[in-house]
Amino acid sequence: MVDHAVHPAADAPTPCVMIQGAGSNVGKSVLVAGLCRYFANQGLTVRPFKPQNMSNNAAATSDGGEIGRAQALQALACRVAPSVDMNPVLLKPETDTGAQIIVQGKRFGSMRAKEYGTHKATLLPRVMDSFNRLCATADIVIVEGAGSPAEVNLRAGDIANMGFAQAADIPVILVGDIDRGGVIASLVGTNMVLDNADSNLIKAFLINKFRGETNLFSEGLKIIETHTEWGGVGILPWFADARLLPAEDILDIGSSQSMVRSDKALKIAVPLLKRIANFDDLDPLSAEPNIDLTLVQPGDVMPVDADVILIPGSKSTISDLGFLRTQGWDADIINHVRRGGRVLGLCGGYQMLGNWVHDPYGIEGKVGSAEGLGLLDVETFLANDKTVRQVTATTAASGVSVSGYEIHVGRTRGNDRDRPLLMIEGRPEGAVSSSGLVAGSYVHGIFSSNDFRSTFMQQLGGIESQLNYDDLVDQILDKLADHIATHLDMDRIAKIAGL
Repeated sequence: MVDHAVHPAADAPTPCVMIQGAGSNVGKSVLVAGLCRYFANQGLTVRPFKPQNMSNNAAATSDGGEIGRAQALQALACRVAPSVDMNPVLLKPETDTGAQIIVQGKRFGSMRAKEYGTHKATLLPRVMDSFNRLCATADIVIVEGAGSPAEVNLRAGDIANMGFAQAADIPVILVGDIDRGGVIASLVGTNMVLDNADSNLIKAFLINKFRGETNLFSEGLKIIETHTEWGGVGILPWFADARLLPAEDILDIGSSQSMVRSDKALKIAVPLLKRIANFDDLDPLSAEPNIDLTLVQPGDVMPVDADVILIPGSKSTISDLGFLRTQGWDADIINHVRRGGRVLGLCGGYQMLGNWVHDPYGIEGKVGSAEGLGLLDVETFLANDKTVRQVTATTAASGVSVSGYEIHVGRTRGNDRDRPLLMIEGRPEGAVSSSGLVAGSYVHGIFSSNDFRSTFMQQLGGIESQLNYDDLVDQILDKLADHIATHLDMDRIAKIAGL
């Protein structure tokens, strides 16, 4: 294998490669994270980039902006701090037909899908501005597409896939997911619907999520190569430990429940809200061997043997409060507290636990108010100004250190705030009920702090934590990089990128 730790000449274009998928959820985000860690381990300065992402699972950057959670993981894989330039356009769905638009970390506005479709091309200069800044600081940039370039009905004004690749003039590797079936048709079909200019940017393809003996697909590789004239760079077997990395999709967290749990595990139930947001709060809980995390699906009831009900964040608090009631979860939660059970609400979940949520400006939909669950004596007003920041705090009760981030538009007040959950630079944050059974906070990511999670488990169930979460994620990224290097032609990938 060639030495990839060759830094490009100062006057040469920064080496880049774009990973696109023949469909959604083919594993692009994890693959890019693995490539980032691989090249970082070669001694190169690496940066991830995704021109446009759509997700309510966001991360806060140190400069007060927000990006997709997947790009924060990819930054971690590069061993650098996340930057707003790594994901200059983030779409955060608020309804079935509309989303909040985040541009270079800041709220740009809300648009319906049709309106955004005609507007997105105007964002390309901002996208290129961020991309060029990253290139100026990197030896190589690994770019992730969104969805699939096969959606040629969306090609006009595209900034997520081939539209960006053409503007930046960078090569593409196309990923096919064999686990879902039809991988030959998906790759060959993508080539058939692309115009020649776009197809010519695709320099290679790879097969992802293969289970079994990879040599059994050698004929399949030849068929794809014959019909597309692209070369294959390898078949990547299923990487089971990907389930322990921060999840891009809430359903990826659900799949980790197949892990063997202790009989004495702390049982935490989480209602799966329709507009669930920032569910990275659940990643450390899902990875913890002594926690049994249950995602309660619509139509199901809260398990009566749960020790804790955790109400997660929401992109549309009032809407999800109504959804929670239609599922009958409000009664389940209230009865849980009456039996002496614990409830923790984070961000939107915190707001739902109060007496009222008011939206006087129509921030998340129609102007109006909704009655909350009444388990915390607080009320929330949704405001135009948005709080986005990383925070370092201590628990108000015991002084345990905790770090996390805030992303919210709510301002909450009320008597139970006199019993805060956290202290941030001497400022009280969150609220605890007079019974001590119900608590809420605006701070996401608190369970990633090992001391906080350990204290939480000990106080609520007398159960010891067995996990150093940050170390686990770092170790898995290294394993992922080794997995990729073992099965893919890294020399050819480096050459395609221009190293």
